[in-house]
Amino acid sequence: MRIIVPAIASAALLAGCTTGPQPANIAGALWMPEQQASVLQSGCSQAAGMLPDLPQMSRPDGAEPLLAPGDRLQLRIIGDADRISGTYVIGANGDIGLNGIGSIAAAGLSLPELERNLADELVARDIVQRLRNAVRLSLLESAGVSVAVSGAVFIPGSVRAGERAPDDRVGQREGEAFGDANVGRTLSTALRAAGGVRPDADISRIGLVRNGTLSVHDLRSGHDGTAFQDVALANGDSIIVPTSGCFDARLVRPSLVTAPGIRVHMSNLTRPANNNAGAAVGQQTASLPYGTRFLQGLVAMNCVGGSRMNAGRLAVLISRNPMTGQSVVVERAVEDLVRAADRDLDDPYLMPGDALACYDSRWMNLRDAIGMVTDVASAVTPALLLEQAVTK
Repeated sequence: MRIIVPAIASAALLAGCTTGPQPANIAGALWMPEQQASVLQSGCSQAAGMLPDLPQMSRPDGAEPLLAPGDRLQLRIIGDADRISGTYVIGANGDIGLNGIGSIAAAGLSLPELERNLADELVARDIVQRLRNAVRLSLLESAGVSVAVSGAVFIPGSVRAGERAPDDRVGQREGEAFGDANVGRTLSTALRAAGGVRPDADISRIGLVRNGTLSVHDLRSGHDGTAFQDVALANGDSIIVPTSGCFDARLVRPSLVTAPGIRVHMSNLTRPANNNAGAAVGQQTASLPYGTRFLQGLVAMNCVGGSRMNAGRLAVLISRNPMTGQSVVVERAVEDLVRAADRDLDDPYLMPGDALACYDSRWMNLRDAIGMVTDVASAVTPALLLEQAVTK
């Protein structure tokens, strides 16, 4: 028993003075120059992305918006006593069902086009005469549209652009209203709904596929704050964001095409706090502006400052290369990031879903080891005294 206590003490003290090995990463997984630890690199890891080879769309950016399922329309017919006239909603199949007439295709058409089609149908059925303004169609409310976003965005998939909460719908409070400008049914809104473009995106040639045709749009002005003409979307559009294959730090900030903020996971179990709540790591702390760096995240989670004995803290950033899907782990000495003049070379940007963790310094580990030895000794001493009393 007397031999065990010194052995445990020695092992604990040695453990308290050691640190874990440096994190290992698969070759090519590090994609951000700041992840390379003072190695200036281009941040390029693969060839630029390609857009599909499709016929070019001739429709200009400022063309008449196209109708979509969920849009509310009002139809007025001269001489009609509300038999056909009334309010209609475009159904999920893209048609409107006219009283006594049947279904008429509406989605994908502009308002003037649908008005002409309705007039032609009613004239053909001898319901109205071909007179000017005999058939009037007005837009009451523009609903959201479903579009697909793929390529260099953080959350590719199907998104809703321009969707409104029930309380925000036109005409719910002010009564019947004519006309609606749904500013959310745009290309930039869809990109933000897909998590925003990644730092490797080529925003100078974003592809929009509609009915088998392709148009290419330069959204750099939507990012740098110059005059910007957004693009109206139609239901069923597909957006393709090609990758440049390179990390572009200029895209790591809030804008019309990037995410305004990010959520990261944090764990700070260093001294003096022994739990995340005690370290003030909560829901609001983990929500950071897009463009936040590693060191700023460490300050937010109270991993910087405090006792000089804990100045040798280490911090770990757990991320993922969005171009390859490979996990990335980088380790930094906190005080090196604080003190070094060239810290920006070693201070990575945080991406959505990243995780941060702090480790105590060797001195704090040693203090914990000594505390563990003390606890063991306190537990063993009564047994030793009892053994001595028995032998006597």
